[in-house]
Amino acid sequence: MNIVQCRMCRKPFDSISGKICPECLHKIDKDFVKVRDYIYEHKRADVDTVAKETEVEKQIILHLLKEGRLTLSGSEGGESALLCEVCKKPISSGRMCSECKDKLSATMQKSIGIDKPADAGKSKKAPADPRNTKGMHTRPGGVK
Repeated sequence: MNIVQCRMCRKPFDSISGKICPECLHKIDKDFVKVRDYIYEHKRADVDTVAKETEVEKQIILHLLKEGRLTLSGSEGGESALLCEVCKKPISSGRMCSECKDKLSATMQKSIGIDKPADAGKSKKAPADPRNTKGMHTRPGGVK
């Protein structure tokens, strides 16, 4: 049994995995539908407007954005609600901008010994083995 404190409501609960209690998860899922539908109709809304119009807490909207479940464009010329956790550049969803994600991915691949080839998108076929008859239609017992 693993008792943890919920990140949202601060109540203790028995957790198998995760840091949000089942009640808060259920509320977040219901709020997600409201926010998603509002954003679909009001594509340029910012977080404060979405929170006010949907009556969903700003904390929950930011949680959904960081999880990548929502993407919010924000109002024209307005500040983004989210900043890249590495370089602090404004982002619309997730925790990192695409440049920082690419750098992290390259660093991790390099650290485990995976080098990206220059022709990563091109697949090279090995020359065919003339002895390989797999997939060929041949008669059992050879040619007569």
